[in-house]
Amino acid sequence: MTKTENIRNFSIVAHIDHGKSTLADRLIQMTGGLSEREMTEQVLDSMDIEKERGITIKAQTVRLDYKAADGEEYVLNLIDTPGHVDFAYEVSKSMQAVEGSLLVVDASQGVEAQTLANVYQAIEADHEIVPVLNKIDLPAAEPERICTQIEDVIGIDASEAIHTSAKSGLGMEDVLEAIVTRLPAPKGDPDAPLKALLVDSWYDAYLGVVVLVRIMDGSLKKGQKITMMRAGATYPVDRVGVFTPKMVQVDELGPGELGFLTASIKQVRDTNVGDTITTERAGADEPLPGYQPSVPVVFCGIFPVDAAEFEDLRAAVDKLALNDASFSHEVETSAALGFGFRCGFLGLLHLEIITERLEREYDISLITTAPSVVYKMLMKDGTEMEMHNPADMPDVMKIEHIEEPWIKATILVPDEYLGDVLKLCQERRGVQVDLTYAGTRAMVVYKLPLNEVVFDFYDRLKSVTKGYASFDYSIDGYEPGNLVKMAVLVNDEPVDALSVIVHRDKAEPRGRSMCEKLKELIPQHMFKVPIQAAIGGRIIARETISALRKDVTAKCYGGDVSRKRKLLDKQKAGKKKMRQFGKVDIPQEAFINALKMDS
Repeated sequence: MTKTENIRNFSIVAHIDHGKSTLADRLIQMTGGLSEREMTEQVLDSMDIEKERGITIKAQTVRLDYKAADGEEYVLNLIDTPGHVDFAYEVSKSMQAVEGSLLVVDASQGVEAQTLANVYQAIEADHEIVPVLNKIDLPAAEPERICTQIEDVIGIDASEAIHTSAKSGLGMEDVLEAIVTRLPAPKGDPDAPLKALLVDSWYDAYLGVVVLVRIMDGSLKKGQKITMMRAGATYPVDRVGVFTPKMVQVDELGPGELGFLTASIKQVRDTNVGDTITTERAGADEPLPGYQPSVPVVFCGIFPVDAAEFEDLRAAVDKLALNDASFSHEVETSAALGFGFRCGFLGLLHLEIITERLEREYDISLITTAPSVVYKMLMKDGTEMEMHNPADMPDVMKIEHIEEPWIKATILVPDEYLGDVLKLCQERRGVQVDLTYAGTRAMVVYKLPLNEVVFDFYDRLKSVTKGYASFDYSIDGYEPGNLVKMAVLVNDEPVDALSVIVHRDKAEPRGRSMCEKLKELIPQHMFKVPIQAAIGGRIIARETISALRKDVTAKCYGGDVSRKRKLLDKQKAGKKKMRQFGKVDIPQEAFINALKMDS
């Protein structure tokens, strides 16, 4: 067990692509966590998707042993966090487990939107913050200007910011010394009853559920009987260890340490992120405050392509939800697609990553329906029902009116992009509530219908403001709206997964753009494929995918034209028959891409 004063727990926070994972690589390399042979690029990004896309999705932890300039041996626990807003929940929960943060800012790009969002989370968690200017060796680097910007925009002292280049290893010694000298040691009483925060958990095929914990008080040993305070479940501890980033078993973990435990946990739902772990006998009285639950923004149905795989999908979704606390799910059924799950996500990137992980890690082929929100329908007989999926909409004649959820959105944006933001909100049927200024930044408050926001509002907001706008919202209640169900027919067959609820005024342009997109996304078949958008029995838009043609007249050279005509007529009759019985294959990416609204 390490002495508490020789432990430093810290996370690395930054905007996307400012060099968090590369900095973590260098720290691991310099402290000898891995040998040269074992080192890879972005060693902490363990998932294939993370390596392919070059982004961090899960916060990862690693323990480093460092001998400082004063000769003392220190233990550094580092958490590398994601930069994308869809994974902000990963960042916020990592903050609770550490005492300090390295704020990494790109010396050429400066402070960006997620830098602000992530550093505010660190300030809220009462962290000591050390600014680090990365990519100092780039020709475009302007360290003095960026230091002034950090002081002006964030309001923290950057006079002692460390100048580094994580790629070349320049200035890494200074980073390690700053961690030891400028970040506080954790507090904790080794003799008090055990109190440990459950930071994360995931499923391992060999060990069962692996639980990442931060010990606050007391100590955790192998063989102890532990209780999850919220779930009320008790388990004997099989093994206790740390990540260096390899799994290494240790005898015990003391106050301030970060490590993992396995305890033959079979029930995935017993390990709630943010729960408090204590000993079964003479345990802690009060649990730790834990985490704020996350609010899902986008809902969508996930169904297995093969209905027989439903039980496999259930097991996979349970295991994934264990690893990602911001993902919620419940069972639903659909007439066309059978049994599946209605899932809640923090955004579209989050939705994409989850579906990709389910397909890769658990080898299940999926169909995802159009992302949507929950509508309330008041029927003519006085009853009220909720509608999660546009495909379940009852007969229009029985409905009195439909109510849709509205949100109150607060957008912080630099002055020069204000016009674009107001225009975007107006396009999305927004109603302005308030407009105030904080320095050079405008704060706009808008009421917006959630179904206009849910799909790609955030992406559009980021693109019109070059990434500088920050967006926060709360649900404001339900209001009646002039809403209709728009169905999409491919080859005269309605496609359930593409049905959407839209405002009547926007139905035609939306239907037209959807048909145009599908025309590009659906491959050509041997017969003509019509794509139509319809409201009830009225077709409002149509596109046709032309047929692939085989050159049947290739073998005719010279001779009478009637020979060619005969062959062409025969082909035409064949195509007509094919169109009656032919099946159109719609690729999976067509579902997501067809629904993105264009400006």
